[in-house]
Amino acid sequence: MVSEASVGSPLFYGVFFIAVLVMIGIDMLTLKKSGAHKVSPKEALVWSVVWIAVSMAFAGWLYWELGHNQDYGHAVASAKVMEFLTGYILEKSLAVDNLFVFLMIFSYFKVPPQYQHRVLLYGVLGAIILRAIMVFVGAALVREFEWVLYLFGAFLLYTGIKMIKHDDEEEQDLSDNRILKWLTKHIRVSKELDGEKFFTVENGKRIATPLFLVLIMVEISDVVFAVDSIPAIFAVTKDPFIVLTSNIFAILGLRAMYFLLADIADRFIFLKYGLAFVLSFIGIKMLIIKWVHVPVGISLSVVFGALGASILTSLVYNRKTKG
Repeated sequence: MVSEASVGSPLFYGVFFIAVLVMIGIDMLTLKKSGAHKVSPKEALVWSVVWIAVSMAFAGWLYWELGHNQDYGHAVASAKVMEFLTGYILEKSLAVDNLFVFLMIFSYFKVPPQYQHRVLLYGVLGAIILRAIMVFVGAALVREFEWVLYLFGAFLLYTGIKMIKHDDEEEQDLSDNRILKWLTKHIRVSKELDGEKFFTVENGKRIATPLFLVLIMVEISDVVFAVDSIPAIFAVTKDPFIVLTSNIFAILGLRAMYFLLADIADRFIFLKYGLAFVLSFIGIKMLIIKWVHVPVGISLSVVFGALGASILTSLVYNRKTKG
């Protein structure tokens, strides 16, 4: 069965939130010091490694604390860390699809690379708050109404199938986007960017800049993707602490991953099929959970295998077509 025991304690939550706040603080100070600039692939790679290292350090600390706690022991510690890593990798992989949406938003609004950094940083901050709320609401629903897992499973299976049939060209133009039309109708927005500012002053009045609309669209897109990713992690564990920490640590590195993959994202043309397979697999796993238990290790292998195969296929295809 999916693990139901929660290891969330005031100590664990405290260490987690302190680690997140410290890292965000460092990130914000770095942004303030460096100013508006185009993030280079080297800088993005360094930050990606840092975020992954912090996440793995947290997993190591979690194993140490649980393993030396007489109420849990090494068996529980190993199981919880495996759940954390599976949820982390699952969220990381699903976040890749979100990067394509970010690229589309920045392209539509013609946001220069040097201003994208600030938007993504504040976008991540908003995403942390929204996802924390969604995780605790989801955990409460699963705890009180376990049948909700079957709804999650059916939704993920539907999303996976829909992703395979989806035509990417349909979403390349935001001019007909209903949310964007509503925003521009109800918010006064300047015609031009004012550096990396979200608000500016025109004719003595404070109004929003297009960058503010970009921030809102980025936040909305993240919420949409969270509707897929958070239920998927509940297929791995019902422990709200593991769901929250694996999810938040994964999206903390989203900004760095964006700048690392932005220039080569279009090369992964078969990645969506790998993501669709992962979502479908997780959906089926949740639907049959009452009758068939799929170990966390197998889930992790399936996620790695599907994504690895789709990425490798994309690279081979690109090499053949260009060669």
